[in-house]
Amino acid sequence: MPEPIRDHALLSDCRSAALVTRRGVVDWWPAPRFDSPSAFSAILDDDAGHWTLRPAAPFEATWRYRPGTLVLETTMRTGSGTLRVTDALAFAAGARGHDIGTSVPHALVRVVEALEGEVAVELECVPRLEYGLAVPSVVEEAGGVASVGGPERIFLRGERPLAADGSRARATFDLRAGERAGFVLHRVPGTFASPPAALDPHATLDDTTEAWRSWSAMHSGYEGAHQKAVRFAALVIQGLTYQPSGAVVAAATTSLPEVAGGDSNWDYRFAWLRDAAMIARALSASTCSDEAMRYFGWMVRAGVSCRHADRVQIMFGVEGERDLAEHELEHLAGHPGSRPVRIGNAA
Repeated sequence: MPEPIRDHALLSDCRSAALVTRRGVVDWWPAPRFDSPSAFSAILDDDAGHWTLRPAAPFEATWRYRPGTLVLETTMRTGSGTLRVTDALAFAAGARGHDIGTSVPHALVRVVEALEGEVAVELECVPRLEYGLAVPSVVEEAGGVASVGGPERIFLRGERPLAADGSRARATFDLRAGERAGFVLHRVPGTFASPPAALDPHATLDDTTEAWRSWSAMHSGYEGAHQKAVRFAALVIQGLTYQPSGAVVAAATTSLPEVAGGDSNWDYRFAWLRDAAMIARALSASTCSDEAMRYFGWMVRAGVSCRHADRVQIMFGVEGERDLAEHELEHLAGHPGSRPVRIGNAA
């Protein structure tokens, strides 16, 4: 059974977004855009792929974002020790301020560190491309493991040995207090894609943290009521922004039901005309005036500069696309058991 949405946190590289659960499971990551196919879709079906990194023993978890960032720290306490898993979607090295998301490596970074005692750690990476339609083989390659089969390849490298096991990758290892291990997973389009240049997980995580903080520092002028919540809301809106165009998607997901078990399950990974005024106002109120103007300019260009003779388009793709053809993914069970699962939106 997929974890409830309240037990998920959002990661973003301002191109796409991943969701990670309190249990250390990445169960959603479309790329290279918010509305692209997902390589991990367990939020919609247990068999549709995930990347799990957590203690092998039962644990209790708490979590937080590093201040001023969408870099997530999950602290997991077991009977033998305490583990912290830090997760982020990487920015290009050195990106700061308004440049974050302009160029990204399409890489998910995870660093696990023992804070106390000794903890046995388990890793399982199960890629299921195209929302689980493609089940690639996993082989040892390029100093780690890689997928073979489907329209893209994933490359997972890390600081502990990774073993290919049919259509998944596995690792088990122990960490003592003060020890850590980092892993980087890249997504690369193309059936025969070559391995990308390796990233240092620790340096990349630190640089991505500083990138987010540089953006937050530029937008810290709000001093009114609920200051902390308003500033974090601005950070989330930036996380839902497709940086190349300035479009803001309504949500990072598709087909999460309005009512569990119901059929009102829609794809919200698009920009709605009806939301434009509210988003621009929210950005302006939280001192994100440049982002508000970019978003307004994008909406004008997508919705007004390119008109249709007899109708007004109510939503657009992140680059202004009008054809958002909707269809159902009949192979997915839905969240939780809520079908149909839809991609695209015919509204």
